[in-house]
Amino acid sequence: MTLYIDPPTWPGHGRLWSHLVSDVSYAELHAFAESLGVPRRAFERDHYDLPAHRYTDAVSAGALEVSSREVVRLLHGAGLRRRKGDFRGAPGAQPRSS
Repeated sequence: MTLYIDPPTWPGHGRLWSHLVSDVSYAELHAFAESLGVPRRAFERDHYDLPAHRYTDAVSAGALEVSSREVVRLLHGAGLRRRKGDFRGAPGAQPRSS
């Protein structure tokens, strides 16, 4: 199981955030996030948003540190990249309720 995380450089809600992704499957990603105690609501389309204070937890659990560009490249290469509003072809994909 290999998961990837970019540095916490994405601002939002008064914090900095990282993106946690898999290059294999969403099932692998969900299992890893669950093992960290990350709530499913932190999943957005193709990644989990992790606040900066959880970055070292993910790395300690085995996530590999990569650049933000590498996160996108890995998602595209695995066929797991989903843009906003694109839920077609994604196994188990469900639109987020508002």
